[in-house]
Amino acid sequence: MSDRMHWPNLTRVTAKDEVKFVLADRSDYEWARHVLTEHEVANRCTVLVSPVFGLLDPRQLADWVLADRLPVRVQLQLHKFIWAPDMRGV
Repeated sequence: MSDRMHWPNLTRVTAKDEVKFVLADRSDYEWARHVLTEHEVANRCTVLVSPVFGLLDPRQLADWVLADRLPVRVQLQLHKFIWAPDMRGV
């Protein structure tokens, strides 16, 4: 997926922006952590990390973030908890 990313956009983010990483596993997390560090994204905007529903346990993601003291917010897809995960149009 990173081959589809337009990397110059990371230099354009400001405090008004948010960058979100949707993570499926530990390797996704490590990649996101590397991008955050290398591009100093969290110094310029809010960064969200979200687990792929049903693939990555939200608590596991939160544990990794806390252990690494990443300056990010963990975000869950609340609609998946409120309504059936396969429900559309809500």
